[in-house]
Amino acid sequence: MESDTSASLFPGKYFISTALEALETKTIMSGELLQRYLQRAGMAGILIGVFYSVYYATVAAFASVQYDTLSLQGVGRVVGSLAFGWALVFIYYTKSELLTSNMMIVTVGAYYHRARWWRVVRLLFFCYVGNILGGLLVAILFRFSTIISGPVLEQMEHSVDVKLGYVSEGVAGWGDLFVRAIFCNLMINIAMLLVYNGLIKDDLTKSLAMIMSVFVFAFAGFEHSVANSVLFMIIGFKEGIDVGLAAGNVGIALLGNYVGGGLLIGLYYAYVNDDSKYLRKRLASGE
Repeated sequence: MESDTSASLFPGKYFISTALEALETKTIMSGELLQRYLQRAGMAGILIGVFYSVYYATVAAFASVQYDTLSLQGVGRVVGSLAFGWALVFIYYTKSELLTSNMMIVTVGAYYHRARWWRVVRLLFFCYVGNILGGLLVAILFRFSTIISGPVLEQMEHSVDVKLGYVSEGVAGWGDLFVRAIFCNLMINIAMLLVYNGLIKDDLTKSLAMIMSVFVFAFAGFEHSVANSVLFMIIGFKEGIDVGLAAGNVGIALLGNYVGGGLLIGLYYAYVNDDSKYLRKRLASGE
């Protein structure tokens, strides 16, 4: 009876246990099996690079179609955002390692004292390194092909200009970028929460949750630190880029992503599903 009451009051306990199990695996991988961990993170970077490019290719394809005096670029953004959503599905089912979703996992683990701070930092650091290496491979391969050219390149260059503009605008732009980064990883980790909480049993619904979360952030123009990093590398190899502004964008996006995924999802759900004080109080009262 007591366990049933606790389960109804703290319904996210399954999510917490799943997150802690995932953290244990990731901690071992980033320590004893670092090479394989980097490879799994690298695959996530590759998938982000490929699917993000598909997003811009889709927007460019629809923008090139004119219906009377109307441009279909808006429709392209809808379709492209849905296509980009599959990146998270591929990352999840290939067991690849993405920095932004790991922000939630390590924060849950830190709250429950299941990982020392230096292991958390190590895990996130090498995950980002792996993501960057995977994205770098994509950027190098694109450099020696015509995949990113013409209208697709123009769309990506415009996006880079907007993203770097947040940094060059000063404090107001930094705040705008920071808020967009918060909402980005809030959406990503809401999806992962739904995947991990045990309430969704079938793979189709899990996939739809992940696709729609990425759709929201891509269509609304939220900021994802890893996706931005890969985009900057692709354009940097193709046309050159202001490295200082790009680094500033990624730095602010990283902080915002951690607030959105690590604090607003990871820390929040770790706290609201912590039944330790409740159980101690019940035990002390003899109930």
